[in-house]
Amino acid sequence: ASYKIARVIYAETSGHSLPVVEAMASMIYNIHLKIDKSFEDIVNDNRVFDALSKNSPRHELLSVSANDRKFQMCLRVVQKMIRGNLKDSVFGATNFHHSNVLPIWAMSRGYIAEIDDLLFYL
Repeated sequence: ASYKIARVIYAETSGHSLPVVEAMASMIYNIHLKIDKSFEDIVNDNRVFDALSKNSPRHELLSVSANDRKFQMCLRVVQKMIRGNLKDSVFGATNFHHSNVLPIWAMSRGYIAEIDDLLFYL
């Protein structure tokens, strides 16, 4: 399960920076707490993670090599999250989107965290 979660985080963040990887993992943990779903069930939801869609420009990033340095960073963060040792860097956020899109659900809300090109919402 750790590898699947790390692959989704990598695909959504490109492993761009440690803060954005931690933010995405924090959001997954927040969803887990809010709706009591397993981490694996959460990262299989294509309504939350656009990279799961075959039409997404980030979909091919799901096939990252397990030896990739940035993927390894994602994996370490996921393991920390699963153990419950990851600080919530997104203030309870349970939704996100990339800054180059504006989903309808986000139009009436204010984001509570912006990390790299991701905006996080309650």
